[in-house]
Amino acid sequence: MLKILDRLLLFLYSIFVTIVSLSVVIQMIQTGDINIPYLNDTEEIILYASVAVVVLISIRFLYITLRSNRSTKPSIDQRNDYGDIKISMETIEQIALKAAARVKGTKDTKAKINASQSGIEVKIKTYVDGETPIPKLTEEIQQNVNDYIEDVTGIPVSNVSVLVVNIFQSNTFKSRVE
Repeated sequence: MLKILDRLLLFLYSIFVTIVSLSVVIQMIQTGDINIPYLNDTEEIILYASVAVVVLISIRFLYITLRSNRSTKPSIDQRNDYGDIKISMETIEQIALKAAARVKGTKDTKAKINASQSGIEVKIKTYVDGETPIPKLTEEIQQNVNDYIEDVTGIPVSNVSVLVVNIFQSNTFKSRVE
């Protein structure tokens, strides 16, 4: 609602400024003698250029308020017997994060999704505990992410890359009894 009000106010403001600016320009053109007694030639040129800039800016604001907002989030489109299905890239990213987080020994996982002709490409960045062998851990992440995305969305995954950023310190302390 607030966005609509802002656009309405910008539209009304632009209309007002455009009308005033154009009326000044029309009056300057109709009089023919554009000399203003207390301004020299350089100041008159600056005044006319300023009026022209205000007109152009107000026309731009009008355009912005009148154009339709067609920005849509990127998605993967599929078709089945019942109709069209659109799954946003953001949703697929969250599914990948959920699958990667299920692997024990990972922390602060991030995912990035790209669509290609052969399927979805997933890039995972994560911290590992350092206790589990990294090749085994990354292979498990790749397998989990690949299987989970394909099961949940039905979209083929062409590649899952894993970047191990660093090792995190686990908070497992052995208590000492004295």
